[in-house]
Amino acid sequence: MTPQTTMTETPLLEVRDLRVSFGDAQRTVAAVDGVSFSVRPGEIFGLVGESGSGKSVTCRSLVQLFGGARPLRTEGSLRFGGRELVGAPERTLDDVRGREIAMIFQDPMTALNPTMRVGAQIEEGLRRHWKLTARQARAQAIDLLKSVGVTAPERRIHDYPHALSGGMRQRVVIAIALACRPKLLIADEPTTALDVTIQDQILKLVVQLRDETGMAVLLVTHDLGVVAQTCDQVAVMYAGRIVERAETVELFERPSHPYTRALLNALPAHARRAGRLEPIAGAPPDLGAPPPGCRFHPRCTHAVPACAAAQPPFVGVAQGHTSACIRIEEIT
Repeated sequence: MTPQTTMTETPLLEVRDLRVSFGDAQRTVAAVDGVSFSVRPGEIFGLVGESGSGKSVTCRSLVQLFGGARPLRTEGSLRFGGRELVGAPERTLDDVRGREIAMIFQDPMTALNPTMRVGAQIEEGLRRHWKLTARQARAQAIDLLKSVGVTAPERRIHDYPHALSGGMRQRVVIAIALACRPKLLIADEPTTALDVTIQDQILKLVVQLRDETGMAVLLVTHDLGVVAQTCDQVAVMYAGRIVERAETVELFERPSHPYTRALLNALPAHARRAGRLEPIAGAPPDLGAPPPGCRFHPRCTHAVPACAAAQPPFVGVAQGHTSACIRIEEIT
């Protein structure tokens, strides 16, 4: 859990009714549809769900970095440190990116520039945001590589990304993200391409750096095991919407939404207890034409006709624990 000395009640990040759509006049896809949550300083907040649930789009909306696809519309509110980022001018976003909000991307090989040496990539943000000299930036880059556990950093700063292992590249990506001491670190599936041993090292490093710097972390993952290991709070996403929110311990002890329960039942730990894995039937819906009402109802073993009638409201399960299911009392 987060040390109480680093956490305050005032949110660093407040997301309210966020809606992000892609497409054109012929077809629109609502990748994120009415998402709300908040992250406090010093907190590790997890966004969990299947691929395509809208987790990465939610995070990329914070810094308006979408790669090749630009959203058709971004609506709602994204308040960071009291400032509204939805509709903010590009100059404001440029000042926020890297300096106050930093991001670790899924694949460290594609996140790094293959034509630039590691040191130059770390130094770039330092020289832009902190106006350091070349010598000062080089010294800071070496210190950053040391802080993330890169051996022989004085030598590694001269390497190109292809010369490093996957785990080492991810440490370099983390060093770049931490260079300007951000208030919020967004980690988008930071261990997907790594083996289990390196994955554990990277997750422990993220927690250690949170403890040392007091930064908040927004961790995106499809792996509930990662959530259990690292997160203080968690929101479960399905088909562009959040369906359950709770403290991590509470969520694992008392999962209340059928989708959350299904995710937990698909874990190997459940298979060891029950004697078999329980995969979730069906597939996530087409977000260009989502089902009415609860979007999980076509795959839900507890669904009744009323589930398709209207979007379910959030119901309180316990303090700080809410779930969007009309049958929650019967199920739990």
